[in-house]
Amino acid sequence: MHHLLPLLVAVPLLGAALLVATGRRLPRVAAETIGCAVSAGTAALALVLLLNSSPPLVEWVGGRRPVDGESVGIMLVGDGPALGMAAVVSLLALSALVYSWRYFDEPPRGHAGSFPALMLVFQGAMCGFALAGDLFNAFVFFELMSVVAYALTGYRIDEAKAVQGALTFGVVNSLGAYAMLTGIGLLYARTGQLAMTKIGRGLDSTAAHGGPDALVLAGFVLVMTGLLVKAAAVPFHFWLPDAHAVAPTPVCMLLSGVMVELGTYGVWRVYGTVFAGPGGIPAADLTRVLVTLGVVTAAIGAVMCWYQRHIKRLLAYSTVAHTGLFLIGLGVLTPEGDDGVALYIVGHAGVKAALFACTGALLDRFGSVDEHALYGRAREMRAFAVMFAIGGLALAGLPPFGTALGKAVAEEAVGGPLTVVFVVASAVTAGAVLRVTARVFLGLGPRPEDAEYETSGSGERPETGSRLRRIPDSMTAVPAVLLAAAFAVGAAPGFAALVARSVNEAGSGGAHASVHWTPHGILLGLASTLLAAGLAALAVTRPRRLATPDRALPLRRLQSGHVGDYVAWLLVGATVLGALALPGVLGG
Repeated sequence: MHHLLPLLVAVPLLGAALLVATGRRLPRVAAETIGCAVSAGTAALALVLLLNSSPPLVEWVGGRRPVDGESVGIMLVGDGPALGMAAVVSLLALSALVYSWRYFDEPPRGHAGSFPALMLVFQGAMCGFALAGDLFNAFVFFELMSVVAYALTGYRIDEAKAVQGALTFGVVNSLGAYAMLTGIGLLYARTGQLAMTKIGRGLDSTAAHGGPDALVLAGFVLVMTGLLVKAAAVPFHFWLPDAHAVAPTPVCMLLSGVMVELGTYGVWRVYGTVFAGPGGIPAADLTRVLVTLGVVTAAIGAVMCWYQRHIKRLLAYSTVAHTGLFLIGLGVLTPEGDDGVALYIVGHAGVKAALFACTGALLDRFGSVDEHALYGRAREMRAFAVMFAIGGLALAGLPPFGTALGKAVAEEAVGGPLTVVFVVASAVTAGAVLRVTARVFLGLGPRPEDAEYETSGSGERPETGSRLRRIPDSMTAVPAVLLAAAFAVGAAPGFAALVARSVNEAGSGGAHASVHWTPHGILLGLASTLLAAGLAALAVTRPRRLATPDRALPLRRLQSGHVGDYVAWLLVGATVLGALALPGVLGG
């Protein structure tokens, strides 16, 4: 089975090449059918390999196997987490392609294969990043997915704001990639290795000479900076809301549904294989780094989410807040924390993609994603009202959704005051979604008043060329299926145990943790759901009580839209990373 691993990357890329070569001559329905078929085939292969991934599958691409333990070949690793991420990537890519069936007004220059080809390259690059067993090729796939994401974000090149959002995305993520490549170079200079496990062993061999030093610290900070930019952790997050505001809806489904989560996955994978030994970064220092960044990210993401009226930006900040929760769960360095985050990510992928799909329907029906301008206008979209509300409840952690189970397990792992962060952040982000549901789909409460420093979503151009009078069945079915999948993650018997076993075998030395619903977890899930509903009700019925306080305005002004400001914050974030990890080097 290991010989099939490269096909998870090759099949989407070959499908994209076929569409590029023939797209001008193919009718649109044929090009989109090919895109969906290739994506579905890759998803099926990922699931087959996932079910046969014990023991982990390892493939040296091109037959370039190690000689005397040394190799410069491309190594793909197909363990449970890697193949699980590849499966999630492929299933979400398929969902986005089905959702976008005849979605856009007209492909550029009559090339019907352009958009599905870009989506397939995006899918192949993300699968490659998930499977990469060496740092350099992880960087190659990292860059490939980034470049395609820039093109997809600015797909509507005739719109100035789409180009600006894509440019901001490109500049910030490219700097993150350069930092990552520089860190890889430092680690290669120290160890002479590129395979992650071999770099880890090379660093451990220096532990007898005093443990980690400044070079190891620099390599750690630079590599983690690149990954945390992709994960949209504060203060590396500024590109994400700007990109989501202009990217086509199917692209947003992938950006928030899985690409950001791949950054978090990269942090877990790289630390566990490269820096977890005695020659790497001490566990206490990584905990300090991830928990500190996680708390700040969750808090700022939740606050900014609450004060948005542009629905796509609101959902983007919700993703930022949940990234913070993922980092906290990973930062405690326990099998339970890893298991909870894994389940949380899988459930979050379905819920967030479904919410963006519902938002896309609003855009194409009314030409707006402005909560205030849409007040009461979507009353006839009952199915989407129900799905939007369910998505909000799932984000809050309502049992038995997968987000709720992942949140409950992670809360058990982190314990103490950090549990409050999980409850509050999930409640605030979910409350914002429920507030939108009440105002836009139900027309409840007084008409909201405009406020200073709010980015509106009015005047948007529908992605279908003209406003839809009837939402296509494919655009309705996709979010419904995604929400059902998120529900199944938490409710399906044995699924959580399977995920936990795969994660623990890959990252916890085989130490197994018990993953199941507990009374404590259920109560916390219900508490965060009730808090979310209460916040939404108060915002709708008494809007002035939760209006933007003056003390929150400086935080909102930081999202300036100027790429120079975002670059400055990236440098600040890298410096903070180094400062938080420095005690381990000084102690060595």
